Amino acid sequence: MTAPRSLSFGSQAAAYERGRPSYPPEAIDWLLPPGARDVLDLGAGTGKLTTRLVERGLNVVAVDPITEMLDVLRSALPDTPALLGTAEEIPLPDNSVDAVLVAQAWHWVDPARAIPEVARVLRPGGRLGLVWNTRDERLGWVKDLGAIIGPEHDPFSQSVPLPEPFTDVQRHQVEWTNYLTPQAVVDLVASRSYCITSPAEVRTQTLARVRELLATHPALANSTGVALPYVTVCIRATLAG
Repeated sequence: MTAPRSLSFGSQAAAYERGRPSYPPEAIDWLLPPGARDVLDLGAGTGKLTTRLVERGLNVVAVDPITEMLDVLRSALPDTPALLGTAEEIPLPDNSVDAVLVAQAWHWVDPARAIPEVARVLRPGGRLGLVWNTRDERLGWVKDLGAIIGPEHDPFSQSVPLPEPFTDVQRHQVEWTNYLTPQAVVDLVASRSYCITSPAEVRTQTLARVRELLATHPALANSTGVALPYVTVCIRATLAG
């Protein structure tokens, strides 16, 4: 979880919080094991998933490698422990959580190092849950957005090898809609790692094209609210024990 692009989000932490979607309850229900109480949100970012877990009354610890992201999380969830760390070096003791959830971040990790670390902090029979929000580009304007910023495709959300000691790997997806303002769509794009790390001129041009789409597309023009459809892809595996 320490690749250069994975550490680029700090400069756009506020935009990340404004533009990125949360996660649908059905996906979280499916990811969590029955009776879970202690949960690690690994790669928690600004706390998009953390907030949903705290709302359920769970004992949540958030871990992320970027200070600026955790600062946003702490301001919203001051009573939730928020620790600097990575999937390869998790700052928790052995056998300390019932579930480790990783939202929008597993593609940044080194699985050879992360799998043993996740297994270490999980209790026997605990669960590793991975989740990605991907834009549903079957609708016209969302497909047009993809033409500007690159189509939504995350191979990690389609097939993720989770080797021993994990078993019973399963996949599930949830279709839902996120409602946001036109400016939040701009923030969504601005918070993507490829946009953050682009040369300033390219970044400016990309955001200008997004604003033009929002202002001129028949489904969006003069609208104060935007419905952005998502497919949330979930993968879960159980720690043998």
